[in-house]
Amino acid sequence: MITREPEFFPESRNFVGRFGRSSVLALRETGRAVLLFLSAVAAMRTIFKKRARREIVTQMFVFGIKSLGVITVVALFTGMILALQTGIELRKFNQEVNIGTAVMVSMLREMGPFMTGLILAACVGSAIAAQIGTMVVSEEIAALEIMSIDPVRFLVMPRLVAMAVMTPLLAFYTCMMGVIGGGIVGETQLGVAWSAYIENATRYADLKDLGVGMFKAVLFGIIITIVACHQGFATTQGAVGVGYATRKAVIAAFLMILIVGYFVTRLFYV
Repeated sequence: MITREPEFFPESRNFVGRFGRSSVLALRETGRAVLLFLSAVAAMRTIFKKRARREIVTQMFVFGIKSLGVITVVALFTGMILALQTGIELRKFNQEVNIGTAVMVSMLREMGPFMTGLILAACVGSAIAAQIGTMVVSEEIAALEIMSIDPVRFLVMPRLVAMAVMTPLLAFYTCMMGVIGGGIVGETQLGVAWSAYIENATRYADLKDLGVGMFKAVLFGIIITIVACHQGFATTQGAVGVGYATRKAVIAAFLMILIVGYFVTRLFYV
């Protein structure tokens, strides 16, 4: 259906009615997001066509290269904060040399993919939701449908592939920059030699930590893209609706990253 009008729901008169309506709407939105993801996966059969490849590469550049600046700053200071706070406590037991292990394991398992996911949700997810929402309210999506161009294949699939590829790469970069930041703090403020820091950082971290962190990053990239695209396609009420959809996309992505990150950690480490 091309015409998209805002839906009207009569106001509930009691708490039970409001709770029930909210629950049904949440389940409906979740189902629509899942169907959008499945449709994007099905559209990947066209991934090797020239136009699709070009669009995917463009989105990888936008999502990845243009986010390196803020990711670098956040990653460095995340590692520095982890090293400083851990080192202050370990110094009480004359074990500050072990800050390398704490920083490396923390960055690989949690902080690397987590911080990358939050940054991309704020920077990239909001941009996707605003772009698609603007296309919806300006009837560009309707124009694509009239021309028999599938909006999911044209808009969602390239962004999903680009995010699934770039998010683990950016998460690994975040981990390495965090370790470097921790090493700087260790050598300049805690008296830990760089060689000792790196030796402890690499001694206890294993491939499982790296694999779980990168797996989380892929999931976060998929979540950010699907949530942002879904909110964009659900936009109504003009410019006000675009702002509302953007805010809702960022909030939903943040919450999903926190929840999914916890359950993945519990699945692999408990």
